[in-house]
Amino acid sequence: MVFAPAPQLTVTVERPSRGGTDEIHLHAGGQGVWQARMIASLGAQVVFCTALGGEAGQVLSTLIESEGIESRVVETNSATGAYVHDRRGGERREVAVMPGEALGRHEQDELYGLALSEGLRSQVSVLSGMAETQVLPPDIYRRLAGDLRRNGGTVVADLSGAYLDAVLEGGLALAKVSHEELVRDGRAPTERTADLISAMRRLRDGGARAVVATRAEKPALALLPDPEDTIVEVRMPELEPADHHGAGDSMTAGIATVLAQGGDLPAAVRLGAAAGALNVTRHGLGTGRADAIARLVERVSLRAYEGEPMPPMDGHATPDELAHRTQPGGPA
Repeated sequence: MVFAPAPQLTVTVERPSRGGTDEIHLHAGGQGVWQARMIASLGAQVVFCTALGGEAGQVLSTLIESEGIESRVVETNSATGAYVHDRRGGERREVAVMPGEALGRHEQDELYGLALSEGLRSQVSVLSGMAETQVLPPDIYRRLAGDLRRNGGTVVADLSGAYLDAVLEGGLALAKVSHEELVRDGRAPTERTADLISAMRRLRDGGARAVVATRAEKPALALLPDPEDTIVEVRMPELEPADHHGAGDSMTAGIATVLAQGGDLPAAVRLGAAAGALNVTRHGLGTGRADAIARLVERVSLRAYEGEPMPPMDGHATPDELAHRTQPGGPA
């Protein structure tokens, strides 16, 4: 189950070649959409739980259905958001944004009940973020994470800020964050690896069993619970990017897919890394062929962190101990 309260209608203007005519593309967008799309691409069954309203919501409903993504929708009086991007110059340029409107109390209750029902039937629930945080308060996320976990659910969150704080209180199997989010939210003072790892440990101590932190072009970092406090670098193949947007969302989707199929965390992280690596070679967000991703997995490795010194923390391994650990990655 992918919980996505605030998808967006995306309108993109492109010019495929010099002298060519402009093309206007309409797609379903937003973090949850991209994650659900990738999960479906990987061959797993996914249920997309969302709220849609207004003209943008009507168009989104059709677009999501056309992708073959099974959805559960709460129809709202609150308008769904939309944006227009101009990519004729090769880079994304924001032209206009229509923010989504806050859900009313009854709409929140309906969406919560819908997501809880579908989450209890699912092997894994992915709680995705929102571009417009006014749509839904963090406490809904806290309650949902906690209720799913207490009833045997596996919860994966791709969130930041107050929303990450909320789901940590509820309890998580895995939290995926970016290094920019860790610094922006004040969880890490700098982008130094030692600071990021300290922040990841605090997330683990706060309620996440495992943590994955992406670092743009650098190898992602993963804190795995077995053996305790293992820090590994996720080494991915070098590919020329066409569009770096959506790589982290594809990674989250890959991780959730493997966990839902009974795989272990190392295998999940490797497949997630392969899905993210392939996504950057494409212009479509949350896209990629499953067979191509499977081949890339063979080129993803998890290596014990051996970089700059890390300050030891009470009750945790020392840097020397971490440097001598190895973490094999199994097949996805």
